[in-house]
Amino acid sequence: MARPFWSGHLQISLVSFAIDLIPATEAKSEIHFHEIDRRTGERIRHQKVTSDDEEPVEKDDVVKGYEYRKGEYVQLEPSEIEHLRIASHHTIELEQFVSLEEIDPAFYERPYFVLPADPAHAEAFAVVREALEETKRAGLGKIAVGGREHLVAVMAPKDPKLRGMMAYTLRFSAELRNAAKLFAGVKAEKVDHDQLSLARKLIQNKSAKFVPDRFTDNYEAALRELVDAKLKHVALPKQDERVPRGKLINLMDALRRSVGGQTEGKKSAVRAVGKPARSRGAKQGLRLIHTNSRNAGKRRKSA
Repeated sequence: MARPFWSGHLQISLVSFAIDLIPATEAKSEIHFHEIDRRTGERIRHQKVTSDDEEPVEKDDVVKGYEYRKGEYVQLEPSEIEHLRIASHHTIELEQFVSLEEIDPAFYERPYFVLPADPAHAEAFAVVREALEETKRAGLGKIAVGGREHLVAVMAPKDPKLRGMMAYTLRFSAELRNAAKLFAGVKAEKVDHDQLSLARKLIQNKSAKFVPDRFTDNYEAALRELVDAKLKHVALPKQDERVPRGKLINLMDALRRSVGGQTEGKKSAVRAVGKPARSRGAKQGLRLIHTNSRNAGKRRKSA
């Protein structure tokens, strides 16, 4: 079982119980790179040195420094930072509850599984989880991890069969750029009713239930093929030649052809992203990558 990333208490008013947070994601890439000296083939090592001394600085001698004046620092020991008087170091106090729909997806950072850390607290855990599920609410609090304090949302899983809870670290509003300012330059175009109708039809035709397993990382397969070719000293995988885009066609014509599923040779709309390769394993994955990123004029027959 995965080790807890954080252990502490979840508190709602006078109710408190022990929980463990376990990261809900993990790195699946099997290919890891090191920096290599092209001339010697030796691995490059990085050392911590000061500007006045080329001798490496020992790990125990490295502390944090805040530059309060140019070239002058106040030193902070790691232990001093670790023991800051912040309640969220050990307790997530849910201060407010909001509807799940109220949280803009732009605020979400990382997901965590929430499990009861103490069997004696299982009853309180179950009651709070059930209440969050029935009310379709998320509890908002703060948690101090990774050298900073995060806003966190605690909620029941979307799948009611899962008996744990979910926690998501959220960005603070000050961390998000002002969307209104960035979108201010986007002109309000008058939308043609017929074009809008075709666009809706196109979306409807390509709509399907979200199945996460259908979307795979083809970049990893392409990297593996490249590495294998290097090891076996065989020809490197060839990239598809860039196909020149045809003349810009009328938006209405493009929508009609997309909805009707008509093809125009290699001049077609964007092919589906992330669909698993049907043949030739990793080679097909490599071609799919370049098709998606470079040949935006291609597409499949609409579903």
